[in-house]
Amino acid sequence: MNNNETIIALIYDFDKTLCTKDMQEYTFIPNLGIKAKDFWHEVEEVALANKMDKTLAYLYMMVKKSKELGHEIKREEFKKCGNDIEYFKGVEDWFNRINQYGKDLGVKIEHYIISSGNKEIIENSKISKYFKEIFASEFLYVDGKAVWPTMAVNYTTKTQFLVRINKGVLDISDDITLNKKMVEDERRISNKNMIYIGDGITDIPCMTITHKNGGYSIAVYSEHKDKIANELLKDDRVDFVALADYSENSQLDKLVKGIIDKMAITSELYYEHKRQLIK
Repeated sequence: MNNNETIIALIYDFDKTLCTKDMQEYTFIPNLGIKAKDFWHEVEEVALANKMDKTLAYLYMMVKKSKELGHEIKREEFKKCGNDIEYFKGVEDWFNRINQYGKDLGVKIEHYIISSGNKEIIENSKISKYFKEIFASEFLYVDGKAVWPTMAVNYTTKTQFLVRINKGVLDISDDITLNKKMVEDERRISNKNMIYIGDGITDIPCMTITHKNGGYSIAVYSEHKDKIANELLKDDRVDFVALADYSENSQLDKLVKGIIDKMAITSELYYEHKRQLIK
């Protein structure tokens, strides 16, 4: 941890957390000429029939369905997919507002994505510039065409990225540094300075770990769909639930700012204690 600067990490899922539905449903799946529910049903069938990870199954189906239409997936095709994403209220100006709020308190805010969705789509979204790092599923491209997944992020593999953020080891290929012993004060971002925001089942491991490690987890939900979020709260998986409204003075906005207030004060007291010890 850098003793001269307190860093607070806001870590988000993407689908149904920042945007209103699965990212593939805005452009990619409609371009296949099929309904989203039919695509996901086929993904489910392939996964069950082959005892296959569902993330790998949907990546496979993206390639398969594209080939059936006579073309292969190219990286540039995802640019349109990223541009067409619809966000929950307040998302597009959320990041600058929260960054400034932290700055006014003397702390640095960093934003991260941990998603099972397509990294290529997120990278081409309007809000991609605000993220320190995007951890998501991604294809390997040969001659400009998708041939194999380089990363498949599911609900359990999501948790490794919390450790990477904690230690500041963001290079996916660097497992050696990631697994080296590192005392708490040497870690770039304390577990207690992490806020995880997600919407449901695939976020449970990350939510639980963040919550149990002294950070804060928030389950967000769309209008009139708060059942899963409330179950997570009752099961002690998350600290708070809130409508996915990121606009100023919304419940979510007030919750996150309140948590940042607490983290800033706690950090200041911690370092004052450390300074007094070495006098």
